[in-house]
Amino acid sequence: MHFSDIYKIGKALMASILLLLVLLMPALEITGAQSVGVCYGRNGDNLPAEGEVVDLYKSNGIGRMRMYEPNEATFQALRGSNIELTLTILNSELSALNDAAAATAWVQKNVQPYSADVRFKYIAVGNEVHPGTAEAGFLLPAIQNIHSAIVAANLQGQIKVSTAIDTTLVTNAYPPSDGIYTDAANPFITPIINFLVSNGAPLLVNVYPYFSYNGDPNNIDLGYALFTSQGVVVPDGTRYPSLFDALLDAQYSALEKAGAPNIEIVVSESGWPSEGGNQATAQNAATFYQNLISHVTSTTGTPKRPGRAIETYLFALFDENLKGPEPVEKHFGVFSPNKQHKYQLTFG
Repeated sequence: MHFSDIYKIGKALMASILLLLVLLMPALEITGAQSVGVCYGRNGDNLPAEGEVVDLYKSNGIGRMRMYEPNEATFQALRGSNIELTLTILNSELSALNDAAAATAWVQKNVQPYSADVRFKYIAVGNEVHPGTAEAGFLLPAIQNIHSAIVAANLQGQIKVSTAIDTTLVTNAYPPSDGIYTDAANPFITPIINFLVSNGAPLLVNVYPYFSYNGDPNNIDLGYALFTSQGVVVPDGTRYPSLFDALLDAQYSALEKAGAPNIEIVVSESGWPSEGGNQATAQNAATFYQNLISHVTSTTGTPKRPGRAIETYLFALFDENLKGPEPVEKHFGVFSPNKQHKYQLTFG
């Protein structure tokens, strides 16, 4: 073969590779270089259609979504989008899912028909179930049954099954190294943690500096909650740059004491309201979200888990006018229902 022919073939091959990279670039951008998701709550009577919502994710480079219950129109809109999806199972469904056949039917209805082109990542079985409640006894069997159904569908390599808890299951959180599950929570959460460890799944935790600050505003500096202070040196000598990091590390400390030092935490919700409560202003919310995104997408990590991005989901996409009972719950959106930005945020 003549040298000029080899040169032409090589040039054509390089052009093809460059074209392929250009075509793949949107997908690389939406999943690779950013770690922030946004929770898509639908508790409003003035929200846009599901297809418009998915377009909003795509146009803003939001590569991860959390849903709070199955919704076929959203699944259809997500097809081929490359958006990673966390799908939540309502607490009211947990008792029914203690039946293995019901769990299999749930997966066959809500996951399998879409799994080829919707990127399911986690199934959160229940949200903020507390020990001592009626749902608590149903949670672990439901998790196990949903996991078994995922395995039967041969999707265990793609989808991890977990649950989402809130930070109140941990006590002695100051300093964070003393964090431990409460006496009530320990027998409830330990078998769940053991299940997660044995299956390589993370624990999902909803982390809200806003509520922690408002629980003790006399002793917690607002700037510490908003990522704008110089930080706090806690009694064990560790410097914490933010309340978010302190809350997260208290959860890691509790996991260590429960015998799970290597389990990962995904922050499945975090947000700040723009009105309806103490320090719930648009300025504070903008500051919190901007700084949270910057922090969790960097490789700063936390003092207990340095050098890594923190997979985090902002709560929430829209203000939801049907939420309650407290007025503040209606105002966590980073977009207004008309799809306009409430704040100038870059999500990755």
